[in-house]
This record gives sequence, C-alpha cells and structure tokens, in this order.
Amino acid sequence: MTSGYATPTRLDKSISNFEDVKGLTRDRPWLLSTNRKLRHLQGISLRNLCLSKPSSLPRGKTIDDGSLPTTLKSPAKILAQRENRKLEHSRSSSDLAFSPQQNSKGKEQDIAGANGSATSRPIGTALRRRSTLNWASTNPMTRQKRLEDATGGRMADTWFSIHCSGMQEPVYISEIMAKAMNPSFQFFDLNTYGSFVTRQDQMTIKFWARTEGSQEFSLLIELQVHLGSLQFVGKSLESFYHPLPENCIVFHLSDGIYTSFTDLPLDDTVPLSAKLPSKAPTTSVQPTSSLDALMRLSNLDDCIQDALATREQITTQIEALLSESKKTREVVSSVSTSQGFLASTQRAVSATRRALQATQKRKSDLQASITARRAAIQSGRLSQKALESHLSSAESTLASSKALLGSTLLALNGQIRRICEDLSSIYPIEPIEGKPLSFTIRDLYLPNANFFSTTNTASEATTAAALGMVAHILHLLSHYLSAPLPYPITPHGSTSSVHDPITVSLSSSPSSTSAATKSPTSAARTFPLFQTGSVQYRFEYGVFLLNTDLEVLMWKRGLRMVDQRQTLANLKYLLVVCGSGKGEVPRRKKGVVGALVGDGDVESRAEHEGRDGQESEEVEEGNGRGENVKGMGKGEKKAENGALIGGELHIR
Repeated sequence: MTSGYATPTRLDKSISNFEDVKGLTRDRPWLLSTNRKLRHLQGISLRNLCLSKPSSLPRGKTIDDGSLPTTLKSPAKILAQRENRKLEHSRSSSDLAFSPQQNSKGKEQDIAGANGSATSRPIGTALRRRSTLNWASTNPMTRQKRLEDATGGRMADTWFSIHCSGMQEPVYISEIMAKAMNPSFQFFDLNTYGSFVTRQDQMTIKFWARTEGSQEFSLLIELQVHLGSLQFVGKSLESFYHPLPENCIVFHLSDGIYTSFTDLPLDDTVPLSAKLPSKAPTTSVQPTSSLDALMRLSNLDDCIQDALATREQITTQIEALLSESKKTREVVSSVSTSQGFLASTQRAVSATRRALQATQKRKSDLQASITARRAAIQSGRLSQKALESHLSSAESTLASSKALLGSTLLALNGQIRRICEDLSSIYPIEPIEGKPLSFTIRDLYLPNANFFSTTNTASEATTAAALGMVAHILHLLSHYLSAPLPYPITPHGSTSSVHDPITVSLSSSPSSTSAATKSPTSAARTFPLFQTGSVQYRFEYGVFLLNTDLEVLMWKRGLRMVDQRQTLANLKYLLVVCGSGKGEVPRRKKGVVGALVGDGDVESRAEHEGRDGQESEEVEEGNGRGENVKGMGKGEKKAENGALIGGELHIR
C-alpha cells in the first residue's frame, strides 16, 4: 500500500517549458492550475500495476549494468545467478544514451573484457539495447509458461473510490476491472452530486486490488490529490514518450490528461546525429558490456538468422505444396458445391411433389362438391315444380282462411269485451265522493301504494281483502288476454301473494323460511299481499310487483300508465277499455245456469253498461288523461282493431 500527497513540484518550470523527452513540443493545458475542480474530472486510469515491493536496485541503472562489478566470474556461475534472479522490468531506456561529453572523446574506445583484452567499438551512434532473454533457446511450451508466470503476478482485479472532505461516504465507486495490468475505468460525471462536490479541488483516491489467489480486496493505493498540483501530460497518452512509474494514476480532465510524478525530464532532449560536435572524440575508454554478454548476443543473432532462414524455407515449401494441390482443391470445392446444389434441388423437387399432391386433393374435393351441388340443384328444381303446382290450390284457400281469421278475431274481441264486463260486474270498482283518485272494490277501500306506510285509514284486513280481489282479477285477465305475467300471482283471497323469479339478489333469510320450510329459496322470493304477520318492506314490495303486472297487461292492450301507485284507478281504466267496442256484446252460451236465469239479464246488462260509461268519464277526469272515453259502455267509443296470432293478442 502506498500513500502520499501530490505537491506542485517543478510546476513553474513545467508551465514555462512543455517539451517531452524527445524534444517535441507538447500541448498546453486549457485550464489554469487554480481553476481545476472536480467538475472537470471525467475519468481515472492506472498504469504499470505492481503488487510487489519496489526493487532495491539503484535508479538510473539496468540489471545488467548493476552486475558489471562482478563480471569477473565464470559464465556458468553468471548463468546460474540469472536463472535464480527474479524477472524485473529493465530501466535502460535512458542509460544507453550517450552525452555530448562522451562523444567528444573520440569515435572509438577500447572496451575491457573479462580476460583483460581490449577491442575497439565505434561510438558514432546510440548503442542498441542488450536483450535480457537468457532463455530464448528454450522450447515454446517453457517460454509460454514463463511468460504466463511473469504476467500473472502483475495482473489483478482492481477498483477505486473517490472521497471528499466533509463526507463520510465515498462520492464515486467504480466498476471492477478483472485481470488487468493497465486498467482503464469508465468515464463518469460528478455534476450530479451538487456544487458542494464539484467546486472542490482536493480529493482522496483509494485503489483496491485482489490477486488471483486471494478472495478479498486489499488497499493498494491511498492518495490525497490536489488538482492544481497535477502535471499536464497532453491530449492523449499516445504522444507522451516518458516512461510512467509503477502504480501511476492518470487523471482524465476536460482539457487533457494529467498525472502526478516528480521525475519528468522537461529539459532533457535526445541528442540527434545532426547535433553531434564536429570535433573528433578522444580515445578514452568507456565502460561497456562484458565479453560474455557480447558472445551471448552474437549467438542469439545467429539463432535469429537461422530461424529467419528456416522460416523462409518453410514458406517456400508450403507455397509449392499449395500450388501442386491447387487443382485437387478446386475439384474438391466443385464437388462440395455440386453436392449442395443437388441437395437443394432434391428438396425443391420434394416440396413441389407435396404441393402437387395437395393440389390434386383439392381438385378432387372441389369436383365432389360440384357434383353434390348439382344434385342439390336438381332436387330443388323438382321440389319447386311440385310447389308451383300446389301454389294454385293454396291461393284459393288463402282468401277463405283470411275471412275465417277475421271473423275469429271479431268473435274473440267480443268475448274479451263480455268477460271484462262480467269482471266489472263481479268486482265493481266505484269512486269515493270527495276524495279524488280514491276507489273501492266491492265496497272495500284500497288506498294508493304511497299511503300504506304514512296515512293509511283502512284496516289491514280490508286492505288485504281488496288486494286479494285485485290479484284475482289480474290472474284471470292474464289468461283471457293471453298475456303471461312476469311476476306470477297466487290468489288466495285476503292471503294472496306474488312471486319474484327474476331478481338475482334475493336469497333465503330467517324471516322467510318460516313460510315454507321445505323450500327456503322459493319462500324468499314469495312476497305477501297482506300486512298481518308479515314484514312491512316485503308487503310493500309485493304491492309494487302487483302494480307491475297491471302495467304489463295495460301495455299489452296499448295503454299507457300514468302513475303506478294508483292501483284501482289503473285497473278500472283497463277494464273499461277492454269492455268497450263496436256492436253488441255477444251473449254467453246458455247452459244450465243460463237457462235458469232467462232473458232478464239483458236489462241488467244495459244498466250496467250505462253505469260503466259514467265511471269511465270520472276515471279520465281524475287521472288527467286527455283521451275521450265518454260513453264507452253505450257503444260511442270506437274500439281498437286487434289481431290474434299464435294465441296472443296484439293491438294495432
């Protein structure tokens, strides 16, 4: 774990001179150091991830340069030491460069070897970096395993978090980058955290890492950063040639890339060949590599040349083999193409055959259908001819049937008139003087439906007897007028009731099960027309159902009910209209009772018709109806024509 604070080291000098290690001019930042805030931060990356401790070798030297004082050893001992040495990064990126003072001493120097002999070596250009791969001659499997071991120890799963002063929780937590040596995390936007965060210029970054063998993350880097002290690298890392240190944190701001390190050589430039001094260098001996290292380098160069020659030879042989087998490959390719075309052709043929079979089946079905239709047309024509022959005889009987139907309807209307007059005489409905819209039936007063629970002057027994008579009349009229009642009536005198088979919400209740213990559901749907021993709301609902049946009968005769609550007035109006019409009322066929009565009924019937006419006038005046029904009982009112179809009476 490393921690520290980024300070503005060599900041003034870095602003005045933006040159990289190769002498190329770098871009200048757009933001001043005092203007850099967290709102300008867009991303963070980590370069040269290292989980081990830093090397103990002195900075500025390579591994090979550090072993120069001990080169007076045998080659076998040196090779054994290098086999046991840990693989580390070479730092010879700037050690092999020559300074102008060294070049001025001469173009050739004597190099002392391990045996004390001296060889001359030209120093006109920069030296080539010596290879450190001492296992280049090993087999590929061993080399691959060593490379995996070398890189596996440096790759790890990493993530970071950003913390600000005054906040306990982290401001931002990144995603986890798995198995990466140079993780580049996703860019982010801190403007969503408010001005308290975006206006700060200091923050704390914590990097957490986990190797392949461990299960938990451990703190790798904890760095307190001041954005004003960061050093500008450039618009991108591709144009920056200075080597980055281990665990180097790269900050991506809105104007470019920044980092925090103190070994950036701002003034050092690479000496070019054009800038070499013209004066001949001196012949002083400079330190160089050992003879053993040079011999290994020569052997490695020979191996490389042999490998290149072998590669060229193998390439030539492969090209020759491919040119010889070109025709064979073309034949094999054409065969495979032909086989694919043959398979597609066979599939197309099989699909076409299936379509042909389906078409033939469809054709046979259509032919059978056409044959059946022709037979049906022929039989229809034969039956049409038979009906045409029968039509002439049926037309002659149609006129007589129409005449019979008309006479039957007239007779039926006459019988309905007679029955209604008989019902009016059996159950006479008379108005009460001084009380408008108040009537009695057989001298029993029946108040309107809205006076049952408020100002009912009649006794419960009188009301029950009157409602029983009304129920009996409606029950008889439903049969005589061929009009079924939606709510069936059970006439039992003063204990009559009405049944509701329509309402779905009705169910059995404790009050209704006492009437019929065997069928609680039927008892719950049966409502009494008497008040004694019954619940008030059930009695009122039964009266409502009775008035609804009366309204249905009036609708069957083409009459309109003005107020449903006026039971006797509406019933009187229905009986008067049904008993009126043209002509005389047909007599009842004399039976045993008719023979005993004799012809004395004619005079009483005439008197009754006159009384009914006067009563109809009073009913029309009380209900406010604009119809003129005066003199209905005397034959002055024109009756409506009707037709009986299927046993049901329809009013025209």
